[in-house]
Amino acid sequence: MTSKAADPPNPPRSSSPTVPLWLLALFTLSGPIAMHMLVPALPHAARDLGASVGAMQLTISLYILGMAVGQLGYGPVSDRFGRRPVLVAGLILYSVASIAAYFAPTIHALIAARLFQAFGGGAGLALSRAIVRDTAKPPDIARRLALMNLMVTLGPGMAPVIGGALSTSFGWRTIFLALGALGVINLLLLWRLLPETRAITGPVSAATIAKDYRQLLQSPSFIGYAIGGGCATTSMYAFIGAAPFILVDELHRPPFEVGIYLGLLVGGFSLGTILATRLIPGVPISTLLTRSSLISALAAFVFLGAALSSHLNVALAVVPMFIFTIGAGISSPTALTQALGINPRVIGSASGLYGAVQMGIGALCAGLVGLGQDPALASGIVLATASVVGQLAFWIGARSRRET
Repeated sequence: MTSKAADPPNPPRSSSPTVPLWLLALFTLSGPIAMHMLVPALPHAARDLGASVGAMQLTISLYILGMAVGQLGYGPVSDRFGRRPVLVAGLILYSVASIAAYFAPTIHALIAARLFQAFGGGAGLALSRAIVRDTAKPPDIARRLALMNLMVTLGPGMAPVIGGALSTSFGWRTIFLALGALGVINLLLLWRLLPETRAITGPVSAATIAKDYRQLLQSPSFIGYAIGGGCATTSMYAFIGAAPFILVDELHRPPFEVGIYLGLLVGGFSLGTILATRLIPGVPISTLLTRSSLISALAAFVFLGAALSSHLNVALAVVPMFIFTIGAGISSPTALTQALGINPRVIGSASGLYGAVQMGIGALCAGLVGLGQDPALASGIVLATASVVGQLAFWIGARSRRET
């Protein structure tokens, strides 16, 4: 017999406020679009600031790292204080940092502004998924998340094209004006359209969060799938960050083409994601995961071979990377599914930690490319190495899972 005193103090999900999915997609887009929009303008910014390729690479790699760190913290903080105020704080930080980047007088000031911009942008990534879970009924959660991810995929595809056009027509600094305007618009929309959606569950214990993270970090299966997933997906940032220098400086293509080619790569990732939804019902996830990552690995070695043999051209740069991103698009949902299935009790913590590991690997790969003198060769070595590490990590994850 259930008493009224035992009932939860919150209203059921059916009475939760409805939040437009396009609004959550806009919040989520803020972080990734700021990374991709700047990429075509990196050579222009480097010349204007007198910065090296390695220093400009930090504006990408530290941005990715900032989003990774931010995602670890926003979820638990929003559980304690609510989604709305935490998202407001993140968007304010994002907007102010964007304007600071516009006025940055040196490369070091730009790097610092980008790091704070990333911290702010991570709020949309972390909290939009939480808001979907707050407001949707259980049968609709997966569908709404899938639809939101599909919307979000379009942003990074268009961002390099927009960034390249702004940089060529009005100068690279105008990119940050556009991003600051996006942050302000999101704040106004949030203020008018987003109610508080968090279910009241009481204070979140830091000890409990730490315990959940510790259990995941001690699981060879989770670590294997998380590291493998990052190597199979976000390692592509090794090429994305270096693409302007490869295409413009080495292959002598006009800057506006950089955005077009990067848009094609995002399209390859989207194609891979669509293929995954079609293949998953008929192919075991573990088989699909290893084969898709193998496709990406082979493409990475083709690109590396072209760079080593000095035969690199636009086709040998873009086509292998397009194939690489198709494999990454298939690997992305399958690796995440395997990782979240390790311990169903801590799915939320696993999702946040997995995202942080992914972004951390992406930041590492982008940063390593900046250490080389030849961006094409450096990115080829990083991609090939990440592919091998990813295959090994998936093997460890699968073997550990079978033994448990």
